[in-house]
Amino acid sequence: MTAPQPQTKASRAEPALEVERLCLHAGGATLVDEASLELRPGEFAALLGPNGAGKTSLLRGVLGLVPTASGRVLLRGRPLRSFSPMERARELAYLPQSRPLAWPSPVRDVVSLGRYAWGCAPARPGVEDVRAVDSALAACDLLALAQRPTDSLSGGELARVHCARAFATRAPMLLADEPVASLDPRHSLRIMELIRGHVGDGAGALVVLHEVALAARFADRLIWMRGGRIVADGPPAETLTAERIAEIYQVRAEVAGARVEMQAPL
Repeated sequence: MTAPQPQTKASRAEPALEVERLCLHAGGATLVDEASLELRPGEFAALLGPNGAGKTSLLRGVLGLVPTASGRVLLRGRPLRSFSPMERARELAYLPQSRPLAWPSPVRDVVSLGRYAWGCAPARPGVEDVRAVDSALAACDLLALAQRPTDSLSGGELARVHCARAFATRAPMLLADEPVASLDPRHSLRIMELIRGHVGDGAGALVVLHEVALAARFADRLIWMRGGRIVADGPPAETLTAERIAEIYQVRAEVAGARVEMQAPL
């Protein structure tokens, strides 16, 4: 499979999400230090960096889930803080790192939770809710599993359910924190293909990843973090180098196009 090509329409679109000099502190430590980025519809940005770089903290700060010390986040030109929680949920779909399910509900019911921001109850979905859920199930190849309880699914199938729940929101922006964590290579590729397809349908995606090769293969932009700061932001062809990997991860690597081979720690 060849690497998807960057979405040229994204470079022409106005940013839907703007993060300006965001700072986040906790326990006297600086977790995110003056981070700025923009995300456009039809754009897939991968957020890369070692453990403790501030990736998850940045994502949570952008979403308004934790208080920030300074800076601001704009959605469609409006400050994030001016949105109600329900309005925010309609604009930003969130796929967190931890995704526990309280009980073994049918797959369709779990995916229907993505419509909660629109006032949908799984037992009483509206016409638009049904369309959104059916579309998300189809996109994630889950129609045949729609009535299966979630505790009967494999890890890869369950990962697709969580993607479908996020897609069902029909939010213009998707923020995902390590969506392929603990998945085998086949299922990791499948999840990345699903997110890439979602972006191809016009959504923007900001995705935290540890797999540099996957990021290079699927993302339009790589945003590199270290020590709470964004140190580089640009297309893989411009920012993915052996020198960058050594700087960010303290690892010697060989880079040839989108192929990355980690060789040894420095």
